[in-house]
Amino acid sequence: MTLFVFTVLVFVTSLFAGLLGAMTGLGGGVVIVPALVLLFRVDMRYAMGASLVSVIATSSGAAAAYVRDGLSNIRIGMFLEIATTLGALFGAYLATRVSTHSIAIVFGIVLLYSAFASFRGRKKLEAVTKPNPLAVRLKLEGDFPSSESLPSGSMQAGGSAHYSAQRIPLGFGIMFGAGTLSGLLGIGSGAVKVLAMDQAMKLPFKVSTTTSNFMIGVTAAASAGIYLSRGYIDPGIAMPVMLGVLIGSLAGSRLLVRTPVSTLKMVFALVIVALGAEMIYNGVAGRI
Repeated sequence: MTLFVFTVLVFVTSLFAGLLGAMTGLGGGVVIVPALVLLFRVDMRYAMGASLVSVIATSSGAAAAYVRDGLSNIRIGMFLEIATTLGALFGAYLATRVSTHSIAIVFGIVLLYSAFASFRGRKKLEAVTKPNPLAVRLKLEGDFPSSESLPSGSMQAGGSAHYSAQRIPLGFGIMFGAGTLSGLLGIGSGAVKVLAMDQAMKLPFKVSTTTSNFMIGVTAAASAGIYLSRGYIDPGIAMPVMLGVLIGSLAGSRLLVRTPVSTLKMVFALVIVALGAEMIYNGVAGRI
């Protein structure tokens, strides 16, 4: 395979990853790392370095559109970034001391659990009439432009509903774990962040995915600095990955507001189940 063909194929793959990442909150990296390793035989740590660069591009490309549309909650995102950034630094430190076989297996397990939790869904809750005291004190609440009823709020005039974050300490703790996975696996850990906000903090699913896209760039930047200092970011791989993911994320952000939540969750689960199973198999077999 020539360098030109390799670059074009990586770009096209990254385009798809960015589209999926922006629409589900995955961040693109969760597709790019397995694709580079399994399809293009790129070394695991170089794939993770390129992925982190692409995650930053995804966040930059999609976050602005989501903030403009009133879907992302910036205050919640910045509060949770305290936990994810600390976790990302810890995970990047571990990445240079763990074998690639083990990283691949951990990667696959994380993906399979994410798919299971997404399909399992959450129990339907009655509307919360009394806001969470800690959420009120920290102002971790907002209005969601939607015609759908929310378990944590009630409909307001103008097609919007109020929501308030629940179980904040639990969500903060899960976010530290998400940051650790980001640094260890070279992803934005958007899958875990979405599940933390959707399942633990009871935020609307689209608010969770869009706020995740807003957050992953900061988390990835913290990890990328360590990867760069250790020489694991190759411009020849990172550049087509970054451009493809950026373009794909811009397209995905436009499609998200018109896509039903059930469809998003189905795509989310099917993709990561396939990638998770493949990563575990290759990690156990020693092919990575």
